[in-house]
Formats: sequence, C-alpha cells, structure tokens
Amino acid sequence: MGAAVRKGRRLTVSAAALSAAALLLAACGQAPSSSSSGTAGASANPSAKDYTGCIVSDSGGFDDRSFNQSSYDGLMKAKQDLGISTKQAESKAATDYGPNLNAMMQGGCNLTVTVGFNLGDTTKQVAAKNPQKHFAIIDYSDPKFTDNVKPIVYDTAQAAFLAGYLAAATSKTGKVATYGGMNIPTVTIFMDGFADGVKYYNQKKSKSVQLLGWNKDSQNGTFVGNFEDSGKGKQNTVNFINEGADVIMPVAGPVGAGTIDAAVDAKNAGKDVKLIWVDSDGYQTNTKGKDQMLSSVMKLMGDAVETVVKDDLNGTFSKTAYVGTLDNGGVALAPFHDQDKNVSAQTKSELDQIKKDIISGTIKVTSKASPQG
Repeated sequence: MGAAVRKGRRLTVSAAALSAAALLLAACGQAPSSSSSGTAGASANPSAKDYTGCIVSDSGGFDDRSFNQSSYDGLMKAKQDLGISTKQAESKAATDYGPNLNAMMQGGCNLTVTVGFNLGDTTKQVAAKNPQKHFAIIDYSDPKFTDNVKPIVYDTAQAAFLAGYLAAATSKTGKVATYGGMNIPTVTIFMDGFADGVKYYNQKKSKSVQLLGWNKDSQNGTFVGNFEDSGKGKQNTVNFINEGADVIMPVAGPVGAGTIDAAVDAKNAGKDVKLIWVDSDGYQTNTKGKDQMLSSVMKLMGDAVETVVKDDLNGTFSKTAYVGTLDNGGVALAPFHDQDKNVSAQTKSELDQIKKDIISGTIKVTSKASPQG
C-alpha cells in the first residue's frame, strides 16, 4: 500500500474515516494519516474540536528540508495553537497526487493544503468537484481556480536577488553557481533573482563575477529533471566546483542533499565552498554542512499555512491569493549563522539598503515567473 513514513514521522491511519479511500489508494500512494487534536491554546476557537486541517505533499515528501517540510510544520503549528485535528498524505510520485487528494475528500477535511506547483492541475480538478471543501495550494495560482481555492505564492526573486549579491560579494574565485530540480516557474524565479543579484553586484562594484548554471536572458540552465535524484545534484555541484564556483545555490528540494555532500567533500579536500539553501533556513533544517551554509532564500510557508487555517476556522476564508514579499515578510534572507564572520560589515550594510530599495521600488526585481507580473 503506502510507502514507509520518512525519518520517524509517526502517522497513524484513521481507518474509520478513510475506509473508502483505502481501496482507492491500494498499490499507490500513502493513505491519509491522522493526528488527534493537540492541546488548544488560550485563544482556540470552540469549533476547533470539529475542524480537520489536511495536507498533501508533492513527491519530495514531508522531510525534504524545504517547502514540503515547512508547510507541514505550519499545519502542525496550527494544530498546536488552535486545537484542530490534522491528516496528512505523503506522495511518492506524481501518480499519487489524485488518489491522495481524493482520499482527503473522503476523510472529512475542512481545508486541504496541497504543496507545490506540480499539484496545481490535480488541485484544480478536485476542488471543482468538491465545492463545499476549501483548499490552499503552495506555489501555484491559476485564474481558472474555483472560489474554494486560495493560492499561497511567493515573489522569491526579491530575496534571491539579495542572495545573488551576497554570493558575488563573498566569492573568492569570482564564480558562483545555481541549478534547479525541474524547469518550472517556482524554481526559475529563484534563479532569476539570484542572477540579477550577481549582475547588480558587478555593476555596482565594477566586477565580473561569473554565474554558472543559469542564463536569465535565454532562460536556459542546469536542471536535474526531478526533485529526488540527489546523486545528480551532487554531480552537478562537483562539476561547478571543478569549474571554479565557490558559492552554490541548489533550487531542488531533497536533491540539494547531494550539493551538501559535494560541498563537504570539497571542504575535506581543502576547498572553501559555501552554500545557499532555499525555501527554509538550511542551517536549521540540515545536519550536514551547517558550517558551510552562507544563508538561505526563505519562504515563510509555515506562517502562511497557519494563518490560512485560522482564517478558515474563523469563517473568513478567501480565494484572494497571498503573495509573500520582502515587504510583508513572506520572503527573507536567512541569518549567516556560522558564516557571519565571512560577510563584511560593508556587505551587510549594502544588503540592508538593497532590501529597502527593493521594497520601495527603487530597485525593480523582475522574473517571468513572478506572481506579481
């Protein structure tokens, strides 16, 4: 039936609620798992005991140290703070999306969060067939969505611009790199912002730091083709390091584990290679290569998920898209942690000013993939 739960996340199947769905899920994805209500906070809504918030991952799974995990943590925070019940279904492949989401419809979910661009079409179809249910989808928006779907999207190019400037400012070799898992808008938006940040540094400093792995003008670059093959992620990173790159940003979910492995190997071989993570604070979510984590381009998905659940519980659900930006704190550059000593006071000051200029509109950050056009 379903695949094993990852890294110790213990999920108990609610057979009574999902008996019909279990037949549908046989020989495919993991059936929805349920968690009983958490301890309600002082402000918990009295109706919380009758409310179930649910989540379906994409193929990266809930332990991807990236956007699936951050979204899952947001739902668990809502459970703790609001006293709701939760169910979750972890997809192992694209073929699991439909069965997992349909099973949630059988499981009494009030609101179901679907995580990732790749669940867009499935969410659209299932939501249209279940108008009495509410949905929130991370990283996907479509004008054809029915009124029961709320997109949660991020203008990550803004924070990635800061990361590109940081990478160029701290590079000792004059070469930095990025690559993606799949060539989809929610990946390339990071790469566009990163490229523009490097370009801005070169313009301001009369430098010529080279970016490997992505050409914004042609929209061509290096991609693994999925979010699972960390071996290819490692090989891409080895290639970049061999070409001279010393700051590397993987935009690839679990594939980025391969980049960490390659960076650690390079360090052991005497090379100074730094990493920039995406979606979550990589210093907090990874146990390996922490001291090489320069920063991260964060999407605060957990906060958004909890807010959407709270609004739905309070009867104020809206189809209006949430767009995370630097201005509203939906996207951000993570702290430098162990690498703080390697970022000069001047660079820190410049990053602060660049952030202010992006928020004010003095600096225009653009990407074909931007949710703001």
